[in-house]
Amino acid sequence: MLHGYTLPLSPRGEANLVGAPPWHYAGDVIGVEFWTTSEAAAATLPPGLSPDPSASGHATAMFIDWQFSAAGQDYLDPVRSQYREFMVLIDAMWQETPVAWCPYIYVDNDAALARGWIQGFPKKLGAVHQTRAFSAQGPATPQVGPGGRFAATASAAGQRIAEALVTLDQSVPDATALLSRPTVNLRHFPQLSAGRHDKPAVHELVMAVFDDIRIDTAWIGAGELSFFPARGEELAALAPVRTGMGFRASLSYTVNDLHVLDS
Repeated sequence: MLHGYTLPLSPRGEANLVGAPPWHYAGDVIGVEFWTTSEAAAATLPPGLSPDPSASGHATAMFIDWQFSAAGQDYLDPVRSQYREFMVLIDAMWQETPVAWCPYIYVDNDAALARGWIQGFPKKLGAVHQTRAFSAQGPATPQVGPGGRFAATASAAGQRIAEALVTLDQSVPDATALLSRPTVNLRHFPQLSAGRHDKPAVHELVMAVFDDIRIDTAWIGAGELSFFPARGEELAALAPVRTGMGFRASLSYTVNDLHVLDS
């Protein structure tokens, strides 16, 4: 008998790419809020979601340096448990509920890619980097404080697609407003059978469930953000027409569930 949560199933169940939830995450995030055109934001929305009339193309770009654990202390295997991510969240509406929709997201780890697809995040492989801060102060680390500057970049298939710069100004005691909207994703798994390519095996809107969310050491300030054209990518269609607040924070949460939304 073969065991595992995802492929490859195996005799002991240890070879699967992703083990069963709960999945625990902790990371440092560099983010910038921005406005794209309302038309560009609306064009990314799937059926079931509608533009937020109050948002005027508002969105958030986030670069995250993650550490992951499931059963046991998986963070003691850093090569598997650490990864980096870049994502965009668009303000939208599901029925009467303000939500965040993720049209594009990139990671540099195959297990993170698979976990994302299971949740409905449209993850692709990319390269993501961000400025890190260290407790031992010196010329090679910015301070997490007024005037501290943090940059981030993302690339896909060797092409730079995004870069950001955040200059910190003030701390935020209650940072829950930074990620106040629930995230809605589209779980989509196509069929390969001839004649059924246009009839996916799974096609459902889902709302992410993040348990025990914690946001700590949050600072806000000025944000700069640019998207660049790249072959095989459409991120540049969401290019910022203006930017707003930048932020840096540490966050953690657990994933063990999702909610399937009625269409």
